[in-house]
Amino acid sequence: MKLSKKSWVFISIGLFLIGLVGLWTVYSQQSGVEKQLKEELTLLNSKLSSIELEQLAKKPGELEQQLDKTLAQSETARETLSQPMNSIIVSDMLFSTAEANSVNITAISSSVANQVTLEGVPCLALPVTASVEGELNRLVDFVTELNGDYPITEVNSFDVQIPYPADNTTLSASIQMVVYVYEES
Repeated sequence: MKLSKKSWVFISIGLFLIGLVGLWTVYSQQSGVEKQLKEELTLLNSKLSSIELEQLAKKPGELEQQLDKTLAQSETARETLSQPMNSIIVSDMLFSTAEANSVNITAISSSVANQVTLEGVPCLALPVTASVEGELNRLVDFVTELNGDYPITEVNSFDVQIPYPADNTTLSASIQMVVYVYEES
């Protein structure tokens, strides 16, 4: 099959148009990417211009203040953590006294020990709250032993909860006390 000159012209024009459409598609895609990149560049330039060097210059001072504050809090925490031995000794004392008086300790809590001076002697005062259960006479014996037999303890309050009707012989009590521990200088 032989093509005429007219056919060749139409084929050439068709190929030229296909090439032109292809180039136009690539150009339009490229211009879209270029537009997106220009928008991102504008956004980044505006963010960069909003960063003030003076604020960055102040940051080290602020960070140093935060570091000093954190170090002070850390020191306070270290002091608190250095006192657990006293708390363990108090717990042992409470449990052994409870066992000797046939009462059950259901909860013990303590706050941070305070530094106090008793008759010129530096001491730590450890506030302790304990919840106990048992018969009334055994609870009284327990508190009496804590307050009398241990010179390092001072019972501040002893609250007994008596249920109504009082048909159960096991009562609950809350004890607030302070335990004094000698602090060496």
